[in-house]
Amino acid sequence: MSERLGPIPPADMTAEQRAAAQAVIDGPRGALYGPFVPLLHSPELMACTQRLGEYLRYRSALGTRLTELAILVTARHWDQQVEWAIHAPIAAQEGVPQAVIDAIAERRRPDGLAPDEQAVYDFCRELHGTKQVGDATWAAAVLQFGEKGVTDLMGINGYYTLLAMVMNGARSAVPPSTAEPLPD
Repeated sequence: MSERLGPIPPADMTAEQRAAAQAVIDGPRGALYGPFVPLLHSPELMACTQRLGEYLRYRSALGTRLTELAILVTARHWDQQVEWAIHAPIAAQEGVPQAVIDAIAERRRPDGLAPDEQAVYDFCRELHGTKQVGDATWAAAVLQFGEKGVTDLMGINGYYTLLAMVMNGARSAVPPSTAEPLPD
């Protein structure tokens, strides 16, 4: 399968595309990659999307380790290889145990999660799987993270679902990664 919305050569970019691309490059990501390649075809959408993602990925109330865990659950739900290739190594670097990463990749419930990790995992799986969150799962997440943290957790799930849909639809190329690809 070939990429549907691949990179736009800089010489072919509109002024709006150049500005949107430069904002991503100048931000904490430091480069234009992953979902921002297809999103650049709609520069205003990309600009809005990257600002939301910058908050959720780098400054959410959950912190980086738990944010990365939520991203992995979302990537697995959507079978999103690009998100997995980018975020599985980051999750490991941020302290998510490799056994947990492997279990998520294999669609198994991870063993030995810390209480905060368990709250994230259960919340994300339930939200993706049932399209809602039951009272017990909600209460456990609020106990761990407060209402702001739970709101950010819902945002992370929604944001990375958006990116997964964009990249799945655009057939985005998977970057080189130290992570094993998601199994079928």
